[in-house]
Amino acid sequence: MTEPIHLRVAVDTPQHTSLREPLTYLGDPALAPGTLVRVPLGRREVTGIVWADLAVASPEPVPPALDVKSLLHVLTSLAPLRDTWCQLVEFAAGYYQRGIGEVALSVLPPELRKLDDTQVRQRIARLHKAWARLPPSEPAEAQAAASGVAPELDAAQTRALAELRVMQSPTNEPGPASAPTVLLHGITGSGKTEIYLRAAAQALADGRQVLVLVPEINLTPQLEARFAERFAGRHIVAMHSGLTPAQRLRSWLAAHLGLADLVLGTRLAVFASMPRLGLIVVDEEHDPSYKQQEGARYSARDLAVYRGKLEGATVLLGSATPSLESWQRAEEGRYRRLSLPARIGGGALPAVRLVDMNLQPRVKGGAAISPPVLAALQQRIARGEQSLVFLNRRGYAPVLHCGDCGWKSGCPHCSAWRVFHKLDRTLRCHHCGFTERVPRACPDCGNLDIAPMGRGTERLEEQLAELLTHPDGRPARIARIDADSTRGKGALEAQLGAVHAGEVDVLVGTQMITKGHDFRGITLVAAVNPDTSLFSSDFRAPERLFALLMQAAGRAGRDAAQSAASEMWVQTWHPQHALYAALRGHDFEAFAAAQLAERRMAGLPPFSHLALLRAEARTADAARGFLQVAAQAAERACDSAAVTVYSPVPTPIARVANVERMQLLVESPSRGVLQRFLADWLPALHALRRELPAEQRILRWAVDVDPLAI
Repeated sequence: MTEPIHLRVAVDTPQHTSLREPLTYLGDPALAPGTLVRVPLGRREVTGIVWADLAVASPEPVPPALDVKSLLHVLTSLAPLRDTWCQLVEFAAGYYQRGIGEVALSVLPPELRKLDDTQVRQRIARLHKAWARLPPSEPAEAQAAASGVAPELDAAQTRALAELRVMQSPTNEPGPASAPTVLLHGITGSGKTEIYLRAAAQALADGRQVLVLVPEINLTPQLEARFAERFAGRHIVAMHSGLTPAQRLRSWLAAHLGLADLVLGTRLAVFASMPRLGLIVVDEEHDPSYKQQEGARYSARDLAVYRGKLEGATVLLGSATPSLESWQRAEEGRYRRLSLPARIGGGALPAVRLVDMNLQPRVKGGAAISPPVLAALQQRIARGEQSLVFLNRRGYAPVLHCGDCGWKSGCPHCSAWRVFHKLDRTLRCHHCGFTERVPRACPDCGNLDIAPMGRGTERLEEQLAELLTHPDGRPARIARIDADSTRGKGALEAQLGAVHAGEVDVLVGTQMITKGHDFRGITLVAAVNPDTSLFSSDFRAPERLFALLMQAAGRAGRDAAQSAASEMWVQTWHPQHALYAALRGHDFEAFAAAQLAERRMAGLPPFSHLALLRAEARTADAARGFLQVAAQAAERACDSAAVTVYSPVPTPIARVANVERMQLLVESPSRGVLQRFLADWLPALHALRRELPAEQRILRWAVDVDPLAI
């Protein structure tokens, strides 16, 4: 009989404990690292993963006094998770300061953790049976040629693809040295997706799998359709939070077993188990949606780059407005940059026109559509063309206001206003969800004349419906796409279908409609009230605004025949701002150079490295007190010359759902120094939380490495 040995097993331990490493159990020495098992944890039985680096046989039988528990069950029906997958998880856990088990188990399908060995075997058998009925896959290039769906490449695409093919060459042995990271900088409409498709075809022809990441769920079906059309017969699966648990498990199993040729998904898909991974595409790599905001606050884009090195896979980062971190890495030669400087078919980018709102008539109730923009919209309707009006604020109005006493519709539970939604006559907090019916009169003074202030997409839609008509007097067809109008199942697809079918004259919406959509009939884009980000305390706000406006502009003139007449109108109170000067020239390089120069002088990322310690408590004093004591502990844990710890401050929204939130910023010019400091500091924070008196106890705390905003 084989003597059991000590095995390290990654389990999801409670985050408020300091147990971040795998735990020790007794098990069979033949068990491979990456094997899924069931183990006792306290009074529970939980799923764990045999971890790689401490499977060393005990020279003597384990003394009973150690009370090391044994494995309960082993999932023999599933192949172990690969070493490179475990290395990716271990890196993510270490870098983002979370437990290995927490990260490893959170990225597996929840359904997998509920099934026993027999049930998993049945799921795998069903999957094999269903996919055996599909026609055999053909080489990707042969499929494309036979179907005639592959368009001709222009000169820039041809050059970019030739360079990519050299980097993807199978003559290179898989490994870190043959794993380039490529930044594909292509203006909107330049054919980046075609490069993704051709690069994927090359990887598939080499017998490898392809992972394609997109920032938003609503973009996944659109891209999935493009890949399905090109690779008919290939096995394609989706991975995102919109799937049912059963669908998510089926997709994961198909990828893990090597059955799926292509995996398309949102940020969680970066952890998909894929044994033959050869290419990772990160579309719109600049998008903040790639950063997880709960639990392990990882960046899927950055982990994709790290995974590419582990797997020997090419990583292709695509964007019209790359993140400044990626742009700087390309400038330094760490990434290979490929450019697509022109639109497919020779089409022109839309001319950008600025409307100086200081010269426009003042309108009671907040910013409205200016007369020049209204005239431009009316002109497009008369020509049978479509327009897009972008306002990044949903609801009817940001706030209700009483002119007599000054009352405003604040949220009683948050330091934010409740938004007026006219359709259902409610005041709704977009932070905690607290909703009430609109009062008949001012709650403070009884004044019956309470009115909306400002404009959201609902009010903008209403205004445009009142003002815009066809030449024959028919009302213009106005559609709105935002988080409120697309809640119902299939609502987004139906509304997008109406736009593509030409059944909409003017599309109104939030940033949901500015990303990735190929609206062939839109020739005019109007941005209403974008100025709010120009003077934000968040150093990344200008970068996000520029990217958003460039993406919005890219929705116009995508049909080459109409591109010459396409326009973008921007209503602004600051027409002389440098950001708008760069926007008018569609000059990302000038904008990036200016922003990077400012950040270098200020010592901000990518020239420094940041982490935020966030604390939440019932009172602001308790949250502040915890952070102040944490700062004192930091002084004992670090070299003050290498790490700067700032004083605690409230978060931008200081109270949400009656919970007060504070944060403390940590900065270092060295990523390695910051990581070592955090690793030393966090154990002290776990102990500190337990030692605080009851009146100073906090509800939770978390560290955010490389935060999106400060």
